[in-house]
Amino acid sequence: MAGRGSWGIPTVADRIAQEVARRYLEPVLEPVFHADSYGYRPGKSAVDAVYQARQRCWRYDWVLDLDIKGFFDSIDWELLLKAVRHHTDCPWVLLYIERWLKAPMQMEDGSIVPRMAGTPQGGVISPLLANLFLHYAFDRWVVRTFPHIPFERYADDAICHCKSADEARALWGAIADRFAACKLVLHPQKTKIVYCKDVNRRCNFPDIHFDFLGFKFRARKIMWVKPDRRIFAHSFQPAASPKALTRISCEIRGWALHHRSDKSLTELAQMYNPCIRGWISYYGHFYKTQLRPTLKRIDAYVIRWARRKFKRLRHQTKGARDWFDRLCRTNPTLFAHWALCHGNSRTSGAV
Repeated sequence: MAGRGSWGIPTVADRIAQEVARRYLEPVLEPVFHADSYGYRPGKSAVDAVYQARQRCWRYDWVLDLDIKGFFDSIDWELLLKAVRHHTDCPWVLLYIERWLKAPMQMEDGSIVPRMAGTPQGGVISPLLANLFLHYAFDRWVVRTFPHIPFERYADDAICHCKSADEARALWGAIADRFAACKLVLHPQKTKIVYCKDVNRRCNFPDIHFDFLGFKFRARKIMWVKPDRRIFAHSFQPAASPKALTRISCEIRGWALHHRSDKSLTELAQMYNPCIRGWISYYGHFYKTQLRPTLKRIDAYVIRWARRKFKRLRHQTKGARDWFDRLCRTNPTLFAHWALCHGNSRTSGAV
């Protein structure tokens, strides 16, 4: 039996073996997967899925936002193994995948917990197997049953685009039945029908926004910059979601940057810039100005750091603020977010 670490994390030996199996299966499965399946696939990303969703929200008035309840813990082993056998008859691959799926979990206290379904989320091969399961449970079924309805799926996070509310309701019921046959359940509260309302679409509907891959889609004011003028309008657009911004704020607070008086400001920037660049690189693809208030929280911690570090600023609130303003002017690239938050760059809602 394949060994497992605590909380479902594979042992080092298992991770190596799973990587070998993944490299064997991925070239076989990649040509089969649907073009609008984006999760954990070479050459595809979450940003690609968001771009595609944005384009389709402009063309389709309605979205069915799907949420699969406990997906990774609910995958039926026999259905999954049937899908694997459809693409390979390699004995060692089939043997080890079955062992990995059915291996119990060892908890931190040493107790062994049996598992009856699902794939361990810490497994190297789990994303590939999850994609394979949903390829048959969802992707191919939608193409066969509702060929006119486009969708984007990233692992178990999926949205479908519909022309009308009635079409979305019919699709919801059909997907619920399909998932029931595959031993999956749609979350009754989190699955919802959304009206993609903007200035050109008139309708009273309770849900006019949805979250997808860390972005909230809703009607937003945008600015188009022309050579001779600026044009303001409203459009259904993604931007970093409140949940994502809250997570970023919590991480910034966890840095406790203001307590690091043992470090120089340059050292602090080197420590945290990779993380800041990552946030800007991902969420900055759409409506990047939405990031500014959250990232400016870092500046408040830098000012508190300065007041602890330098005695002359300890009791000078305005003096510390003036120090920070001079720092931004003389070192505008010291922290990765300063160009966005304090530079002169403008971001159109069209990007």
